[in-house]
Amino acid sequence: MTADHPLPATASDAGPEAGDRPALAAWHAGWAVAAALLALGGRWIGGLDGPVFYGVLVMAAPGLAGLTLLHRDGEGRRLAVLALWGLAAVVGAVLSGGLAGPLAGFAFLPLAAGIALGGPRPVQAGAAAVGVATLAGLLSGWLLGPGDHLPVLAAISAALTAAAAALAVRLSWRQREMRLAAAESEVRRVETLLAAQPGLTLVLDPAGRVLAAYGAPPPALPVDPLFEHGLVAAIHAPDRPRLLAALGRAGGGHEGSAMLAPRLALDRRIQLIVRRLDDGAEPRLIAQAFDATAQYARELGLEVARAEAEAREVGKSRFLATMSHELRTPLNAVLGFSDIMRQRLFGPVPDRYADYAESIHEAGGHLLDLINDLLDVSKIEAERYTLSRERFDAREVVSAAMALVRVNADDKGVALSGLLPSEPVDVLADRRALKQIALNLLSNAVKFTPAGGGVTVSLETRGDGIEIVVADTGVGIAVEDLQRLGRPFEQAGGPEQRRQGTGLGLSLVRAFAELHGGAMSIESTLGEGTAVTVRLPVAVAARSPAPEGGAEIIPLPVANGG
Repeated sequence: MTADHPLPATASDAGPEAGDRPALAAWHAGWAVAAALLALGGRWIGGLDGPVFYGVLVMAAPGLAGLTLLHRDGEGRRLAVLALWGLAAVVGAVLSGGLAGPLAGFAFLPLAAGIALGGPRPVQAGAAAVGVATLAGLLSGWLLGPGDHLPVLAAISAALTAAAAALAVRLSWRQREMRLAAAESEVRRVETLLAAQPGLTLVLDPAGRVLAAYGAPPPALPVDPLFEHGLVAAIHAPDRPRLLAALGRAGGGHEGSAMLAPRLALDRRIQLIVRRLDDGAEPRLIAQAFDATAQYARELGLEVARAEAEAREVGKSRFLATMSHELRTPLNAVLGFSDIMRQRLFGPVPDRYADYAESIHEAGGHLLDLINDLLDVSKIEAERYTLSRERFDAREVVSAAMALVRVNADDKGVALSGLLPSEPVDVLADRRALKQIALNLLSNAVKFTPAGGGVTVSLETRGDGIEIVVADTGVGIAVEDLQRLGRPFEQAGGPEQRRQGTGLGLSLVRAFAELHGGAMSIESTLGEGTAVTVRLPVAVAARSPAPEGGAEIIPLPVANGG
């Protein structure tokens, strides 16, 4: 796309260019040869001698010095060569009798050299050197008198000065043409690169008026109407505030971006990125526009999939909660009847049937615990779980949990010990949730600790919180499994270990801890044991009577157990 308003060129007209070195060296060499021939020829043919001879000969020195620019160039070196031109002009004027002498024309050579060297600074320095040489010539003519009357030499020196000045002007013009050509070539190269890019690059004024366009425009965003009506008019009306906000942000020096719908095709999307163009000229913005229809469709699909997944998750949680309630009613009846049969309340039963009743009661109790865990998980995930906070001694809850698992620990040959403070540990928390935390941690520890091992539970106060730590000398947990534990139904270890649990215990511990504003952490070494720490910010500084009416129901924001 050809730009109606191309980007401004930034090439400088001043400064040395590598391409003009040969021509500049040739100009200096030509002058050095001309000055040397004039001096030697005048001495051989016309008997030129004395101070005038040396005045002509000294003018060859700056020409020879200019040859060094072929090897090392730069503004400083050019100014040094120009200073030598000025010094030679001063010496020539003094030796030849000043402005009335035969070498008066040489006083203007520093200006010609400044023009040849290129740039405003050399020209200004050359003009200053001409003034110094002129002043030196006037002083020498006044102090030493006029020089020899050599009209032929005066004419030749004037002609050589004029020729050198003409060639210097030509050289300077050629340098300027080279710089302009290089700048135009650079602009064309940049425009070619911009035109070949897959997106559209726009140069805008702060109001959104298009000044230049490069590259391939996205579908439904033709370029010609952009120059006529501006970028804002090409965008769907509801999206224009986002476009104006992006332009304002870019105008403030920050990057602005927006996804917009073109007015000609509302089913498509354009991604626009805008930045400020700091080129020293009037304020401008540069914008890049890409076709983002595919990206928008992917994002829209992901959003729909996320909404569907959330709906399914909520439905699953509600289903689990409903089914848990439905299953607990008949299961409680099974547990009650099996317990009656086990205790022989209505008369004796054969031993075999009593054993069956015992097995039914144990299996039913395990199933009831699983259903209760599922009910708690589903309530938490459905954001329907509400903490019932009350003030109590945390030692009582931990002791009760130890009592419930002690029988299993003794039967398995696992030593169970507790490190509890001698003073009350008053907390304001959900008693049932805290008991569930301690019971699940202790049950897991006993379950995965072999006979002869030990499980220790400790409780202590730390600032405004309490810390419950359950450590065991069991099988431990592999490093790769630690990150997964704490999510529902996630288990560690081999198949034999996985058959011993459901993966709900730790997820409930984490969920209950987060509901209280706390956290759970696990440290474990495979084959050596595991320590699970739960920190809860629920400590009360001093115990006081509980409020009337029993527990205080405090709804809290719910966090997932995962």
